[in-house]
Amino acid sequence: MPESRRFTPDAHIRTTAADALSLAARILAGPLPELQPRLSEALRDLVPHRAVAQLSAICAHSPFKSCGEEALALRITATELVTLGTAVPVGRPWQGHATLAGDEHPVLAVTSAVSGPRPSLLVLVRPAHAPHLDAEPLALVQALWDLVTAHLDRVAIEAPPGLMWQSRAVAGERARVIAELSEAHTAALTGLLGVLRSRTLDDASARARATDLAVDSLVELRAVAERDQSLTEENARQAFDRLAESLRPLLRHGPARLELAPPADDRSLPADAARTARAVVRTVLLAVLEQDPVRRVQVGWQVDATGSELRATVRDDGPGTLARAAFAVRRVDERLAAFGGRLEVDAVPGWGTTVTAVLPLGTPEVTTTDPLSVLGTRELEVLAALARGHRNRAIAEALHISESTVKFHVTNILSKLSVGTRGEAAALAHTLHVVA
Repeated sequence: MPESRRFTPDAHIRTTAADALSLAARILAGPLPELQPRLSEALRDLVPHRAVAQLSAICAHSPFKSCGEEALALRITATELVTLGTAVPVGRPWQGHATLAGDEHPVLAVTSAVSGPRPSLLVLVRPAHAPHLDAEPLALVQALWDLVTAHLDRVAIEAPPGLMWQSRAVAGERARVIAELSEAHTAALTGLLGVLRSRTLDDASARARATDLAVDSLVELRAVAERDQSLTEENARQAFDRLAESLRPLLRHGPARLELAPPADDRSLPADAARTARAVVRTVLLAVLEQDPVRRVQVGWQVDATGSELRATVRDDGPGTLARAAFAVRRVDERLAAFGGRLEVDAVPGWGTTVTAVLPLGTPEVTTTDPLSVLGTRELEVLAALARGHRNRAIAEALHISESTVKFHVTNILSKLSVGTRGEAAALAHTLHVVA
């Protein structure tokens, strides 16, 4: 497993740093849904590759993505990436052969933990007989992936309400589909096991082999479910610890003392809900600290006994005159509304203010209050491209689909949104902040 050596300050490294900044600008500039193809294109000269795949908990509703040669990229599975990721040390690029799309391929794998406790994995599938890379390009790829994951984490935290509606709707649909598939597979395999274990059947050897296969399939099914859960959920205490680390610098040089009240247990929370709670608490705390005087601020999280709600509370000992309007200008209510949550403000003059963000933790319901809830994932991607003024050919190339498929999606989008033209659909997309 190769290790990247650290650079020494010389002219060559300064050139590499300039190249890195240029590559970073090419990757981060442009629409968010096209970031992975831009990343692939920017790295193509530095690291020739056939396909790119990534596995990241930053995007809870879609942690696995791939692009490149369709015959290869479309066959790579999240399970293969999870297996590969266990062999890649965090922050140290790894070169070797791995099983992807059912076959052995030379790969460059990079992990980054700058966005949280669960590393994000980037895999470049290289051509056959590709030579090993030197330390300099390895370190450059690592730095770029760290930058991309930090950027994605910031986008997730500061996402406008329109994007949060999309994320919430897709996450809910994904959770329902996974649950239905798991139940169907479990029922089928369990029924198969019942038949195979019957003592009334002949051919004991074949029955034993089929039984082993069914048992292995059940074990793998459960393992896949657990891996999916690890990518789409956060431990409540660990999520609160991340919040605490981000809050301490805000009060380090001020007169106010920070007191923390972590959740009473370590149950799992939906990753989107935990991320939103952290963002809302930070926003509320900034508003609280604008008061004078404030000498003590307490921040706490509490999950109710049924596990159906997360209550994130900020209490201060200020003048008790903080108005709800202070949070409206920061769009706190809109952020919470995207998750079916609400904001409670209790200000008592002379005693201080208590602000509570309430977030439901159940599977999100796709309600008619969100106009975009009627669109599927691919239709949302096409709508975002329409809003940027792209024509069908450009959309087809960006999404790796045919122009006829794009036309089909556009027709469905116009019908579902009850609009007559692409321009009206684009205007609605901009209104709902579909374009990041």
